[in-house]
Amino acid sequence: MADRRADRPGQPARPARRAWLVVSVLGAFVLTGLPVAAAAVVPPTPTPPVPAPQSSAAPAPPSAAQTLAADKPPKVLLRALQRDLGLSGEQARTRLVNEAEAGTRAGRLQNTLGKNFAGAWVQGTTSARLVVATTKATDVAAIKAEGAQAKVVKHGLQDLEALTAKLDAAAVTGGGLDTPVRYVDVRANKATVQATSSTAADKLIAAAGVDRRLLDVRVSADRPRALHDVRGGDAYYIDEKARCSVGFSVTKGAKQGFASAGHCGKPGAKTTGFNKVAQGAFEASVFPVKDMSWVGVNDQWTATPRVKSEGTADVQVAGSVQALVGAAICRSGSTTGWHCGTIEQHGTSVSYAEGVIKGVTRTTVCAEPGDSGGSYLSGAQAQGITSGGSGDCKSGGVTFHQPLNPLLNEFGLTLKAAPTQRDTNPQDASGSWGTGKVYQTGARVTYDGVSYVCLQPHQSQGVWQPARTPALWQRI
Repeated sequence: MADRRADRPGQPARPARRAWLVVSVLGAFVLTGLPVAAAAVVPPTPTPPVPAPQSSAAPAPPSAAQTLAADKPPKVLLRALQRDLGLSGEQARTRLVNEAEAGTRAGRLQNTLGKNFAGAWVQGTTSARLVVATTKATDVAAIKAEGAQAKVVKHGLQDLEALTAKLDAAAVTGGGLDTPVRYVDVRANKATVQATSSTAADKLIAAAGVDRRLLDVRVSADRPRALHDVRGGDAYYIDEKARCSVGFSVTKGAKQGFASAGHCGKPGAKTTGFNKVAQGAFEASVFPVKDMSWVGVNDQWTATPRVKSEGTADVQVAGSVQALVGAAICRSGSTTGWHCGTIEQHGTSVSYAEGVIKGVTRTTVCAEPGDSGGSYLSGAQAQGITSGGSGDCKSGGVTFHQPLNPLLNEFGLTLKAAPTQRDTNPQDASGSWGTGKVYQTGARVTYDGVSYVCLQPHQSQGVWQPARTPALWQRI
């Protein structure tokens, strides 16, 4: 949340210069490229080679890793992954590529299995194994055909999500702070309630009227809270009283700005930048229920796809494709710096003192007060805005981020991303696909007279036309 303390007196002013809107304080990493494979060596032949006939076929489309810019990670990201996940440099590179490719295969299977689909996740040090769960044994062959490991379970993802929604409704009416976290654990094929005691869990389950056999209860003293007291890094100030961190640069038509946490400010609140230069105002903000906001900036500020990294380095955001459960995720915070972990669950509900927040992502990345409002990335792909958490970065903790794609969709924003390919023919006027739209797995569009189905949640970029990105779209 915001810092209620006054700025420190005597702090030297930064030199005046044109300000760049840097996506930050939980900053980010962006991947810009790692070789997918080494070139094969052709042995010499004793006779002169015969010239191969020129092919008129179109060039091969980019791989999933190339589309998501997971094939060329910056050194700062690799160092953080090595430190926090205990990986070697080569393992970190391999993991990022594997996770990008796994997302595409999981999306194809989710669309194929329909209601039988019970979740997908990656496993192993380098995420080499994709596991896909189904409620029907007859789906095993289809899952294996995609190179994934099949797991046959009792409950479909849709059914468990409906059960969790009943728990959320009961938590809103009473006892939410004693049962602060609720989510679907796809790996266990159960809905999960984190409670401060078994008694508190029993009361919530009874109030929701759900079958306890479908639930896993975890007793913990942790009480997640919105993260307050932001300090350091590229901060921004609210009404000259409080501070928060910039998240990701965005645009809305000709208006530029940035996304941040909803608990940082209310609509109309004025902001100044890290250098105390007038910056803009909150255009919209939602908190609780969701934890999202965006600030529109004036013409002294320019939105860029950059995110502040270690030292003076910046990295580039390439898109907003949602990563799978089990995937690596990293952040940079004004209080605790760069830290990495893994995605535990999507669609988590959390009860803060201020109210219930729904649809956030639970991660094993640590954070502390002051890290609120900034950026989470998996590889080069923006994932979300820091909302809250429990624990700290000395003993370990859990954090929750507001997913970015719902924020972009809610406010009609476009993420400012660095292009990874040449942007040609960005939109087919006769089709339903278009840039700047948020698509979910299973969404159907037409492009150039052909129908496609979406494989992974994302906001479309100009270079991500369905015909050119089989990582994100499947022709039907």
